[in-house]
Amino acid sequence: MNDRILTTLTLAAGIILIAPALIAQSSAIPRTEHGVPDFQGTYTYRTLTPLNRPRELADKAVLTAAEAIEWQKFENRRQNRDLIIDSVGGAGYPPGVISYNNFWYERGIETIADRRTSLIYDPPNGRMPPTNAAGRQRRAEIAEVRRLSIGPEARTLADRCLMSGGAGPPMVSGAYNNNIQLIQTSDHIVIVSEMIHRARIIRLDSEHHTRQLKWDGDSIAYWDGDTLVIHTQNFYYDQNGRGSSASMKLEERFRWIDENTLEYDFTIEDPLTWDVSWSAKLPMRRIEDPLYEYACHEGNHGLPGILAGWRRYESMGMNGDGTPKQ
Repeated sequence: MNDRILTTLTLAAGIILIAPALIAQSSAIPRTEHGVPDFQGTYTYRTLTPLNRPRELADKAVLTAAEAIEWQKFENRRQNRDLIIDSVGGAGYPPGVISYNNFWYERGIETIADRRTSLIYDPPNGRMPPTNAAGRQRRAEIAEVRRLSIGPEARTLADRCLMSGGAGPPMVSGAYNNNIQLIQTSDHIVIVSEMIHRARIIRLDSEHHTRQLKWDGDSIAYWDGDTLVIHTQNFYYDQNGRGSSASMKLEERFRWIDENTLEYDFTIEDPLTWDVSWSAKLPMRRIEDPLYEYACHEGNHGLPGILAGWRRYESMGMNGDGTPKQ
């Protein structure tokens, strides 16, 4: 009898000791009044780590700590616009007028914490798969329309202040404005992007709508445990998500890594562009700064200038890029 009482007391004491740890563990994730993880706040996803693994690092998926420091130093210098000579070019820019000086940039200056050499982790080579025949044909047609610059519809969505490749979907670190705000209600998720100042309003739903095609596609979301999963399809425009078609299907996943960091993981599937899907992930760090308005439409004098310049050259018997007609 005494042994049973002792055993019971021992178990009770163990439960009392374990319970706070279990409560602490379950309460480590902030939750909304609806019981789901609370992701609300502003975040930055800027990083020096590129989407595609640099070819010089083809056989190296992860850098050592010393290599990461060395590579950061090299890459920050290489991308510094104040060190690029107009007549020579550099960092992906051809010779000519270099538009912004380095003051205007807000790119990442460090690699991601795990020191991967690319944001892409699938395929294992860390690079986007090769474009298939359908994708190459579509891109050539779009490039030709853009070259002729017949009207505003022929220009890029960035030229027209409608979308930006970095702000997505999917979101990938770029030169500046790599910031978002997440808002949650009982039945919607809103992703407000600082770049071009857009808001994706995402329903917690199980069925897509096709009544109205959108630049950002139609997004629906659900909770997979404590991971937010967003599915997007039915895009309006044939040049989304790093050059994919309007048939692209995108899955995005958000989860807490620590109290101030979300992991953003996405997968793109598009048989009209690539024969296989590809995936990338990056951290989103909480920031206290507010988002600032990106007033692109209101000040977009560049687009009329591009079109007017093109027509001017044509009136002079030249191609729109200033080369003589054959």
